[in-house]
Amino acid sequence: MLDAASGPLHPLARETLLAALDAGWADPSRLYAEGRAARSLLDRAREVIADGLGVRPGEVSLLPSGPAALSRAVDGVLHAARRRGGGTVASAVEHSTVLIEGRARASMSTVAKAPLVEVPVDSLGRVDLAAWGEAVARPGMVVAALQSANGEVGTRQPLAAARQLCAASGIPLVVDAMASLGRDDVPTDFDVLVGDGRSWGGPPLGVLVVREGVRWHWSGARADIEHGRHDVTPWVPLALAAAEAWQQTQAGRTNEAAAAHELVTRVRAAAALVPDTEVVGDAVDRLPHVVTFSSLYVDGEALVDAFDRAGFAVASGSACTSSTLEPSHVLAAMGVLTHGNVRLVLPLEAVRPARADDVAAFVEALAPTVRAVRSRAGVTGL
Repeated sequence: MLDAASGPLHPLARETLLAALDAGWADPSRLYAEGRAARSLLDRAREVIADGLGVRPGEVSLLPSGPAALSRAVDGVLHAARRRGGGTVASAVEHSTVLIEGRARASMSTVAKAPLVEVPVDSLGRVDLAAWGEAVARPGMVVAALQSANGEVGTRQPLAAARQLCAASGIPLVVDAMASLGRDDVPTDFDVLVGDGRSWGGPPLGVLVVREGVRWHWSGARADIEHGRHDVTPWVPLALAAAEAWQQTQAGRTNEAAAAHELVTRVRAAAALVPDTEVVGDAVDRLPHVVTFSSLYVDGEALVDAFDRAGFAVASGSACTSSTLEPSHVLAAMGVLTHGNVRLVLPLEAVRPARADDVAAFVEALAPTVRAVRSRAGVTGL
């Protein structure tokens, strides 16, 4: 398993989830004993996650998924600032939730108040800060969105500098940390933060953090559920499993990150030796567990199938869209090879104790597999 972007669950999170099916099944909004017990468990799960993120429990809302939380994060800032404008600033490598919804708002707007400004990135996937500063200073811009690090190529973004530029223009910064929470340092430079329990070995559960003092209001708010940020109470067993996974992951994160970084370095070195193959993203300032490489003369889907038949679960296409068949808008924005790309997202060692052996075997199979796929496509001599 070398594609852990969507799981699997940390073993102790799985145990917690199963136990919580009996202990936390009730609606936490009910006043009978089981409901009060579920409310207590939900509050405890929120406190664990909030403490790990360095924020107050009242700033944390739990939503059905990370992408749902990201959409809600941007929507809340836009709605709160609708009298000042409706413009969104985002890097060109952001999650499709931000880019597609931003483009849709711009196309449907009847007035010039809802543009989406996509800020270019360099060949490593890092945002152009000069262009970012110009974008957030434009009239009508009211929200900016930037990943803590890209989930496809691993490159970290300069959040401190980006937020400083946003603050100078009075624009809140929404930070998408869906790829990094639990695997990298928790971001501190944000006004609104988004995460997904799957990144730290938990279940699908969106985390939305809105700092006190940030003007935020959901356009569809109808009830005071999750601090007015959702209309459905979280399922308590999922919240408890996410909190348990967070505690377990954070306890050993430093050693885990160092080990994963070394394994990814080995994959990067092996891929770089394959003819006409490009390893993308920053080699140093990056997430410890993500790597992508692209090979000429082959199709990414064919490579994924070949690696699968060899016993390796890997991914291709864009990590920031809902379909792996979509060409990578991230690689296209970086100006690097988009054809024949393969992405690895290493699982936690606690989830996959044989992870190092898996990587060692993959490194051995990498060049022969690419060569075999090229040969079947009629490409020889490489």
